[in-house]
Amino acid sequence: MKQLIGVLTALLLSSAASAQTNINLGGISANPNAPVEVSADNLAVDQETGSATFSGNVVIGQGNLRISAGSVRVIYAEATGDIAQLLATGGVTFVTDSEAAEAREANYNLTSGMLVLTGDVLLTQGASALSAEKMTINLSTGSAQMAGRVRTVFQQDGGN
Repeated sequence: MKQLIGVLTALLLSSAASAQTNINLGGISANPNAPVEVSADNLAVDQETGSATFSGNVVIGQGNLRISAGSVRVIYAEATGDIAQLLATGGVTFVTDSEAAEAREANYNLTSGMLVLTGDVLLTQGASALSAEKMTINLSTGSAQMAGRVRTVFQQDGGN
């Protein structure tokens, strides 16, 4: 926890001078090659575009990563038929074992392992929180970048 507070302190100082910041979020990582499970109230398939749209209480799981949203459009790779991209809207919640993030929209590119959250992004790690308009996460490395009026609130652990 002391290491996280040190990172957040450095982040706070750097965000005061810039609207964009880079952070390493050690717990936010996922295996983009792990199986993807999707559940929802409704499903509409569009053969022409090679996509499917899940709507109503959508929950997506991949390893320790969970994404929930009002609607998720799944785009399939033409060559393989595998899921290439997930476009989530309608209030998105992203959760791993140690972090949680919220945003209005999310774009998860399984091919590149990149997750982009946009619109009122809020990231929480324990009692600490970061907010911005956009957060880009490399799920393979756990590194992230936040941009657009970055703010942070962190809790001191009382020297323990």
